[in-house]
Amino acid sequence: MTEERATVYTQIFSSFLFPNPVLLNKFSVIIAYNNVTINKNPLTEPCVMDVYCSKQHVNPSGNRFCTQCGEPLPLPEGEIISNRYRIIRLLGQGGFGRTYLAEDSTTRQNCVLKEFAPQVEKPEDLKKAKELFDREAKVLQKLQHPQIPRFHTSLQAKLGSHDFFFLVQDFVAGENLWDLLEKRQGKGFSEEEIVKLLRDILPVLGYIHSQDVVHRDISPDNLMLRDGDNVPVLIDFGGVKQLPASQGFWMTTQMPANRTLLGKKGYAPEEQLRQGKAFPSSDLYSLAVTSLVLLTGKEPQDLYDSFQGTWRWGNQIKVSKNLENVLKKMLSYKPSDRYLNAEVVIKDLQGSPTPAKTTTNPNITKIKTMLAAPGINLRANGLASRFHNRTQIAVAALPMPMWMRPFAVSLLGTSAVVLTIGGIWALGGAVVQGVSSISLPQLPTVSLPSFPGGEKSQEETKSKTTNSGNNILTRRQQLAVPEGFFNNIVNSTFHSENPDLQGRALTGSDEDRALRQEWVSVGDDILKKIEQANLSDESRQKLGRFGARDYEIWEEKANTGKLGKYSIRQLDKDTNREFDNLFPGQRRGKLDQKTYAQIWYAIASDKVSKLEAESK
Repeated sequence: MTEERATVYTQIFSSFLFPNPVLLNKFSVIIAYNNVTINKNPLTEPCVMDVYCSKQHVNPSGNRFCTQCGEPLPLPEGEIISNRYRIIRLLGQGGFGRTYLAEDSTTRQNCVLKEFAPQVEKPEDLKKAKELFDREAKVLQKLQHPQIPRFHTSLQAKLGSHDFFFLVQDFVAGENLWDLLEKRQGKGFSEEEIVKLLRDILPVLGYIHSQDVVHRDISPDNLMLRDGDNVPVLIDFGGVKQLPASQGFWMTTQMPANRTLLGKKGYAPEEQLRQGKAFPSSDLYSLAVTSLVLLTGKEPQDLYDSFQGTWRWGNQIKVSKNLENVLKKMLSYKPSDRYLNAEVVIKDLQGSPTPAKTTTNPNITKIKTMLAAPGINLRANGLASRFHNRTQIAVAALPMPMWMRPFAVSLLGTSAVVLTIGGIWALGGAVVQGVSSISLPQLPTVSLPSFPGGEKSQEETKSKTTNSGNNILTRRQQLAVPEGFFNNIVNSTFHSENPDLQGRALTGSDEDRALRQEWVSVGDDILKKIEQANLSDESRQKLGRFGARDYEIWEEKANTGKLGKYSIRQLDKDTNREFDNLFPGQRRGKLDQKTYAQIWYAIASDKVSKLEAESK
């Protein structure tokens, strides 16, 4: 067959309003291919579509850029970079770019090649991302430690008509702690293993802090257990902050024009994510959260009582008193209440406690961290991805509010975020949709104004507000609706109905009493709609975890006759009708994959289950 070259044009059937972007891709008519030599007629024969961008857009094999969004695609195996480094395979992907396993043709040794390909559009955001990339290169060049991958060089290579930037580092053979945790199938690390991990990795933190560097992105997937000696290695310095040597930390009294905020959901403290302040104790905080996750086998949002604002010590987190005290101090809300440095933590772990501050702090374990913009987890070309953290760049419309704390549950996974804040910004719809939280409003005892009827009316008002909050929590538990999903959808709805708040944190003051009650009312309404949907127990319990893969499975079942004569289009139509009855007008825009789209998926899932049962 004659080889052809052409440009890809896609004709999207936009009249369908589906919450699944992958579905839209499947309705695209691929007319030809962009700069790719093919041996099939694209109008009459199916072609292999095996290259995916981070947004899950399907592309022809051989394309260097996504035909739909323009994002650089992964480098193919065998590609030679700078006449020296041969790509072996893709190791991972995040918001800054991709990481490859490569072979150095000069030394015949494997190495890691980090490609700079930030997922941003605006020139100022690209500039900031490039600054972070250059910063990582400079920091890695000066860090010399056996538990930090050795930096080789940075290079610029031209691929086609575009320039690309790469970092070259030692390849560390081993597995990261998150992968090791997943292999244990829900069983966490032992306390002895965690204490050993802390003793092994704290000296590394002590070293980088002595070099006036804060990592800012410590989590289980950034700690590798090296093959051979089982020593932990600290990786991924893409979010490092170089601290002024004279100050020992990065801090200003006023938010500057282009401050960069970075952190992972649930792992980073508030001062890092909301204010852009970086302390050595910020890394200690993240290491403590990492320890809790490894101990329990659960994500941070499952270990934190968002209503009470405390970690679940003694309930889900069971450790010796000494380790508990150490971790609690590392998790202190105020940086000044945490350990001053890693060396003091090591000393306390050895049973030689350091005098601690005796001031009472009711928020000692309270976190108020922020998150925006879900990360991209890639499951394409057979690449394994997991529902965990990826570092990604996003543009913040406003400084993140205290209310949006502490954990955002993303449909495709959790993520880190880099927020660039400059001057007075307009609130962008895309960012609003990308920002979520599972925090519940606190309903503290407050001094209420006098009402007719005196003290009794005050107490009744307080009791009514508190009881309402407790009631929706009880109902949510009875319905087995996941806490993360519930708080996510309630927060999203509440803030969309109160745009004048501009994300302002609700407080326990009289001024916010009505707003707190409104939040509870929104939650009550959501639960009523879920009850009206008459979802199965299985579908309710899966809310927050549905995704594109579920839809693809349903489509495959419909196409292979496992649903009888029921087509995928009929499933969409029936699900849309039922969803619209519950949430009129909600589908006028693209459904948020983390909130309302989850209910759409749940309705569809129950329909598929019923059809399968009937067809047997």
